[in-house]
Amino acid sequence: MDKKKLTEIIEIFKESGLGKMEISETAADKTFTLKLERNAEVVAALPVPAAVSAPAKEAAVPAPAPEDIKDYNKYRDIRSPMVGIFYAAPAPDAEPFVKVGKKVKKGDTLCIIEAMKLMNDVVAEEDGEIVEICAENGSLVEFGQVLFKIF
Repeated sequence: MDKKKLTEIIEIFKESGLGKMEISETAADKTFTLKLERNAEVVAALPVPAAVSAPAKEAAVPAPAPEDIKDYNKYRDIRSPMVGIFYAAPAPDAEPFVKVGKKVKKGDTLCIIEAMKLMNDVVAEEDGEIVEICAENGSLVEFGQVLFKIF
């Protein structure tokens, strides 16, 4: 399978909301296998015990305002485009490019991945807010590994 087709499959997978993808290809007999799974379907298949109703109590904490509520099911993953070393900042003594809670715009640099002595910027493909940094500074990251979660 060529890189272009693999990249297209990964993009479709990211947009689909699926939870797991397995791809295998056998060069000898040119067999291609694609396995997709949804996390929601696995959870829904588990038996759920019936809820016992308890007397209602008044909440001591006021409900958050609607603008404070975020739908965390709408996170989008920013994945590594290559294998390399993840750097959160442009230099060891510099501030990181992004922190949790920072709003980013399309084209903003999020991190650097060093591959074969070349420094490659990973940029935001859309506007949003960083809600999680999933890679550790100086660690090895794999192709397709989630680096950031953006909302």
